[in-house]
Amino acid sequence: MGAFLNKPETKKYNESGEGNGLRYGVASMQGWRMEMEDAHHAQLTLNGTLSDWSYFGVFDGHAGAKVSAHCAENLLECILQTEEFRRDDIAEAIRTGFLDLDKKMRELPELSNGEEKSGSTAVCAFVSPKQIYIANCGDSRAVLARNGAPIFATRDHKPELPSEKSRIVQAGGSVMIHRVNGSLAVSRALGDYEYKKVMDLGPCEQLVSPEPEVSVHERLDVEDEFLVLACDGVWDVMSNEALCAYIHSLLLLTDDLVAITNQVIDTCLYKGSKDNMSIVLVVFPAAPKPSPEAQRADRELDDTLRQRLTALIEKSAGSDEDTCSSFSYVLKQLVQENIPGLPPGGGLAAKQSLLDNIYREFYPEHIDSSETFDCQAELDTFGAN
Repeated sequence: MGAFLNKPETKKYNESGEGNGLRYGVASMQGWRMEMEDAHHAQLTLNGTLSDWSYFGVFDGHAGAKVSAHCAENLLECILQTEEFRRDDIAEAIRTGFLDLDKKMRELPELSNGEEKSGSTAVCAFVSPKQIYIANCGDSRAVLARNGAPIFATRDHKPELPSEKSRIVQAGGSVMIHRVNGSLAVSRALGDYEYKKVMDLGPCEQLVSPEPEVSVHERLDVEDEFLVLACDGVWDVMSNEALCAYIHSLLLLTDDLVAITNQVIDTCLYKGSKDNMSIVLVVFPAAPKPSPEAQRADRELDDTLRQRLTALIEKSAGSDEDTCSSFSYVLKQLVQENIPGLPPGGGLAAKQSLLDNIYREFYPEHIDSSETFDCQAELDTFGAN
């Protein structure tokens, strides 16, 4: 299956914490990819006079995990050590820190000798008592939500963007099939030194630039709900609006952020994501709290789904189709019923684990649909709901 496993690796890494008036949860999963190349960093309290500042970052590696791991470990310190940070010019400090890290990392033996060719996107955020500083380099993305909707999202750095394409062409490259020189799918990244070899151009003028876009947002304590940082394995199958609505609905069911982030990446897997997935969810005091009414509605939805799926299974009993095809058939029938009250943004995919379990009660040999590439591919329309 080329770059994919025979079935996804669904074991998750989780992390969570609370401090500085914030709570956070982390979930990451290898998924269908042959290797796990994502990394992350979450730190609720910075050192010294910055004890009321927090830092979060997600790093999506490609062509290996070396650069993403190194960035996760070292980007924060590179930013804090800049002269700009000491002058309280935080936005410029972040930009300088990215460039300094990219320059220093280039001298690592395995990277300088060309043995290691990996690169990594990076999206990070500093949360201070008054501001949120967000930086992005590549196509990992950060979204800030207020009142259940996105009010800001970083811009994915793709080669076909006019400003990115212009830089690539001026550096002697080309954009083919939406990729730098027909190969790399992002136009900004850390590492990727094969694309940073034009000697008479600066670091931000190369085929691939390490320069982040930085934005500053004033905190609104009565409106800020949460901040999401995630790699493109999540955004490939969920829009900003869908993910914010989905997380908002999950926060009404539980305050367990590990459970919520796990649910998000499981849902993305069911929706058809074939990439590594990592998500950091940072929750502010104004986020929704668990609601007995929402919890009751969720239980009633589960009961409805059980009743409807059971009826469809019994109706299709005796079919000559194999288990996957039969499961696909009953799910498509379920989709057509337009069942009300499905999780906003998640749709039926948010309940697919439940549906798998119900189906397995009738057919014990049923393989979880997330583990069957061909069966999952048949359900693209289903996964989009």
